[in-house]
Amino acid sequence: MPPAPSTALITNDIVILGLIAATLGAVFWTSSLASFRKFYSIVPALLLCYLIPGLFNTFGVIDGEHSKLYNPVASRVLLPAALVLLTLSIDLKAVMRLGPKLVAMYVTASLSVVAGGILAFLLFQAVHPETVAGDTWAGMTALAGSWTGGGANMLAMKEIFQVDATTFGQFAVVDVGVGYVWMAILIFLAGRSAAIDARSGADTRAIDELKDKLAAFKAEHSRVPTLTDLMVIVGIAFGTVGLAHFLAAPLSTWFGANVSWARSVSLHEPFVWVVLISTFVGLGLSFTRARTLEGAGASNIGTLLLYFLIAAIGMQMDILALFDRPWLYLLGLVWLGFHILMLWLVGRLLKVPFFYFAIGSQSNIGGPASAPVVASAFHPALAPVGALLGTLGYATGTGLAYAMGLVLRSLAH
Repeated sequence: MPPAPSTALITNDIVILGLIAATLGAVFWTSSLASFRKFYSIVPALLLCYLIPGLFNTFGVIDGEHSKLYNPVASRVLLPAALVLLTLSIDLKAVMRLGPKLVAMYVTASLSVVAGGILAFLLFQAVHPETVAGDTWAGMTALAGSWTGGGANMLAMKEIFQVDATTFGQFAVVDVGVGYVWMAILIFLAGRSAAIDARSGADTRAIDELKDKLAAFKAEHSRVPTLTDLMVIVGIAFGTVGLAHFLAAPLSTWFGANVSWARSVSLHEPFVWVVLISTFVGLGLSFTRARTLEGAGASNIGTLLLYFLIAAIGMQMDILALFDRPWLYLLGLVWLGFHILMLWLVGRLLKVPFFYFAIGSQSNIGGPASAPVVASAFHPALAPVGALLGTLGYATGTGLAYAMGLVLRSLAH
């Protein structure tokens, strides 16, 4: 049965791309004007680049669900290209000095999703049993796959626990609604991270050192980019994307067929290989003369591509659809609330910078496609940290969600 025709005002992806580009341009132009300075001191430009496309989709101006701008264009092409350019100038030793506290926050974030899901199920079972009746537990398990890993892990849980298509679709809406709202809040708070860290007494020296070293390197090698510079930057970025996709298909097929544990860590998924190859090629280039391309604006071009990804993520959000089943949405909010509370308690105990809290959470709740976006809200140089942690979720998400599914199934029956 063919899909119903879209009722959106604009369905042509080329026109949608033009609208998105014009929107991003308008946001950045107004943010440079003195008359808008007070407004943008309250509402970050990054947040508008995310929310305005969401409003376009919500009110029928565009059809984000059926547009191909996010997948395959933004997520499969622009994201890996941005990762190459943002990773190319990274100081890996400085990133490693971010230390074990960052890893501790990531682990806490993953475990708090599982614990939070179980606690939320028990709470609603006691106060509003209808919310978690039937196969709701299976839908929660699929959502746990997404919130500890990504879309591949969510689909894995759907197959393992035979989640009903309707239930799966409802939790996909909760995933988008709750997850994207939380992402927007993190982006908003990123602009206030200095005040948050000052209040908590967090030690931000490692992050500040990384930012300062990258800024100094960029200033040292800064130059007016020539056409050759720009061609080389674009060639490296999209050449690597092409190479990553070329290698991803055979690698994922071979690992899926020949390595027994590959599916448990999602190495049978081509997109995992695209992200891994792009990130590690960028890291490899950071040890070569290619790193000097940062002075010609490599990270600026990477950030530009990342903003198109942000807009493409935002244009999938239907704000009004979030209220079709309000109790499920409330379940998701309570679940996320447990996750936030547990992560905050550990973060306060360890006195970590707010960046560790934000990226630990988003690398789980959002995954490798959106964790770099939140990381870049703190500083473009931190985007690869988000990508690396987000990718790690593919390896751990299936096992954690499966364990939670077994617990919820026993509680439901």
